[in-house]
Amino acid sequence: MSRRTARSSARALFVAMAVALGGVGAWAALAPDRFYRDFPGIGDRHWLPPLGPYNEHMIRDFGELNLALAAAAVVAAIVLTRSAALCAAAAWEAYSLPHIAFHALHTEPYSTSDNVLNLVVLSLAVVAPVVACALVWHVDPPRS
Repeated sequence: MSRRTARSSARALFVAMAVALGGVGAWAALAPDRFYRDFPGIGDRHWLPPLGPYNEHMIRDFGELNLALAAAAVVAAIVLTRSAALCAAAAWEAYSLPHIAFHALHTEPYSTSDNVLNLVVLSLAVVAPVVACALVWHVDPPRS
């Protein structure tokens, strides 16, 4: 893969990550009650009420965490350095791995299709930062 392709692909991944979590984060932070009732916002799927009662503080914290992860992805997309990519990827993994583990172990409140959709999307949140970071390291190899 050429450096130009790797650079473009890494940037695109980091931007996609920022847009995805930025949108979710803004929704949760700005309209926590609606986010709780309507997430993920696809048809008649409602993933949060089956997990427990509404808690405005927790929903807002979740939204603000997602905005922070989106900001890390934006920085990585702009500067495209090894350190920025590693920092963004590490932050995403610290959040995404326990998140997917929770949902993999708590499938009972959801239908099979909701579980599959949820776990596929959460898997992307685990894989995308690693791939983006690896692409940046290809573009910006270690100096000896």
